[in-house]
Amino acid sequence: MRRPAPRAALLVVTLTALAAATVACGRADQPETTVLTVHAAASLREPFEQLAREFEAEHDGVEVRLNVAGSADLVAQVTEGAPADVVATADTATMDTLAADDLVNEVTPFATNTLVIVVPPGNPAGVAGLDDLAGDLDLVVCAPQVPCGAATAQVETAAGLTFTPVSEEQSVTDVLGKVRAGEADAGLVYVTDVEAAGGDVEGVAFPEARDAVNTYPVAVATGSDHPSLARAFADLVTSLAGEQVLTSAGFDRP
Repeated sequence: MRRPAPRAALLVVTLTALAAATVACGRADQPETTVLTVHAAASLREPFEQLAREFEAEHDGVEVRLNVAGSADLVAQVTEGAPADVVATADTATMDTLAADDLVNEVTPFATNTLVIVVPPGNPAGVAGLDDLAGDLDLVVCAPQVPCGAATAQVETAAGLTFTPVSEEQSVTDVLGKVRAGEADAGLVYVTDVEAAGGDVEGVAFPEARDAVNTYPVAVATGSDHPSLARAFADLVTSLAGEQVLTSAGFDRP
């Protein structure tokens, strides 16, 4: 194979070095991305995705990373040391667990949510109210340690009923998913979940729901690497702009 002349070889080496230097310089000029980790209850997915986009648009170089799950799971993750900057749960009891361990501070209520019966389109089981859930049908609810499960237990007690669910789920979205998939005749979820599901399901309101209104708090994690940004995100959630996003999703004011 014919070797390049020494001068040509030197030129190739020089150009390669210049190209590498240019790339490295370009990378150095690019600002580093700051990741803000926000843990949010499953029922907050859609409004928090919108708030995350708005926050990123207002803060160059910031990426909001949402971790959405049942509140009990979020508490377990943060307690076990998962990175966290902001935490928003579906009730005060789960947030109180984190506060008691000094894992969050500046806790602020920002929304409320109410239970509703969810049924498949057309309501084939003919569910008309809470009493029907104690009858002979396949009912799915949240597990007792989950906020929607605790609220379910409250309305069950208030109505003097006894439910025999075929399954107890770890998040309200799992309950919704089973009803949506036709795996259950009915479930108990939040008003916001039925609204988000559109025509995939139907909601049946019941008066006993007023006995179990969940208040949602947001807080800054004490172990946050970006406390100022975390506070700014929490402030967005509780601001007028945040309220508008949340009420559009079916949430009420605290």
